[in-house]
Amino acid sequence: MASCSHDFRSDTITNPTKEMMEAITNSYSALGDAVYEEDKITTDFENRVKELTGHEAAVFAVSGTMTNQLAIRSHLFQPPHSILCDYRAHVYTCEAGGIATLSQAMVTPVIPSNGIYMTLEDIKKHVIVGEDVHVAPTKLICLENTMGGAIYPIEEIRRISKFARDNGIPIHLDGARLWNASIATGVSMREYGSLFDSISLCLSKGLCAPVGSVLVGSKKLIKTATWFKKQAGGGIRQSGILTAAANVALDQVWPSMAKTHATAKEFANFVTSDLGLKLLFPADTNFVYLDETDKFDSEVFVKLGAERGLKLLGGRIVFHYHTSPEAIETLKEVLREAIEQYSGIKEDKLKTGGYI
Repeated sequence: MASCSHDFRSDTITNPTKEMMEAITNSYSALGDAVYEEDKITTDFENRVKELTGHEAAVFAVSGTMTNQLAIRSHLFQPPHSILCDYRAHVYTCEAGGIATLSQAMVTPVIPSNGIYMTLEDIKKHVIVGEDVHVAPTKLICLENTMGGAIYPIEEIRRISKFARDNGIPIHLDGARLWNASIATGVSMREYGSLFDSISLCLSKGLCAPVGSVLVGSKKLIKTATWFKKQAGGGIRQSGILTAAANVALDQVWPSMAKTHATAKEFANFVTSDLGLKLLFPADTNFVYLDETDKFDSEVFVKLGAERGLKLLGGRIVFHYHTSPEAIETLKEVLREAIEQYSGIKEDKLKTGGYI
């Protein structure tokens, strides 16, 4: 667990807790074939998540990429069609071109005018409605909450949801870290659920479960998604081994996210107030995004961190269940040293006309 406690690259590096491992071991007697819907542990877990979000049905899959792509493909029927999303959205930038390959869909990437999240006004400027044969109409709107640790304001989501439904456009949420948003805002998963036609909920990031994600939606959508899941080779047989751990994660780790968020905010305050650095996003949850153009060199930062036993990914600092107080203190020291080195390099360049 030592390396995990000193790893700030992502919350995907979290390990299952002792209690999760015990649940996996104890699941043996209740396992069944989930493809035949005979794995009670998985069925019970899917029912728990669908009730939590207020949706009709749920399906467990191996990853958030799979549940996102299953949702997108299940919402769409026949080209031409397009999907509207943030230009940084995971479904667009980090899922191996799945939208184009699996759903044969165009993507309309939107740059948020406020730099943080798409507003309804942003969407209205780019949405494609009507019957113009020159374009691929918008048949799905995808939001992401959280993104870069920043929370999508619930008021804005309500506006976008109403607009989408008024125009007959389904709306999907990549809720890989919706668990964090719900804890931070106090907005229930059910309230979030009421605003979307489908939600992908990752279990192996901040929740620390070893594997998995859940897609929730209508019975019809989930039936279609389950078909596509099987087609993609995602039909796991005794999946109760995995969902047993995920069930513990909801009880044990999810409530602890408030503490993780407080730790991240304390660090964000340190870097802005004590070190004078800028942030790219509000530190609403467990991410602190440093402006890598401001006062330090990210490559030097990563190198110095590695020398002190830290795993870093530039200015993206992610806090999680396993992050240790000792690691945070080391992180502060490393960042301060990186700033000092950067100041020295900058001063040398000025003395030599920019060449060293």
